[in-house]
Amino acid sequence: MSRYTNIPKTRTDEGTRLYRTVKYPDIPRSNNDIYVVTTEGDRYDVLAFQYYKDKSLWWVVSSANAEYAQGSLYPPVGVQLRIPGNLDRILSAFNALNR
Repeated sequence: MSRYTNIPKTRTDEGTRLYRTVKYPDIPRSNNDIYVVTTEGDRYDVLAFQYYKDKSLWWVVSSANAEYAQGSLYPPVGVQLRIPGNLDRILSAFNALNR
């Protein structure tokens, strides 16, 4: 699922397409969360595919671990990452914020 699928779009007077700012929900801890220790070569998109079968959900794993460097698909090596287990709830909150 592309995170831009349901984001409203507009066009400038020159015809350039613009997306509205994307808002991300808080991702609370859940008893269904999975914890993994990162190794060399791990990436948020690969982890999202491994656990959700959808690499475009990398932002869920990244947002749930906001204490680590953002702006990169590579989490630090040797840290414990939380893989949220309540994906349906997260996606519902994302869609509600971005109507």
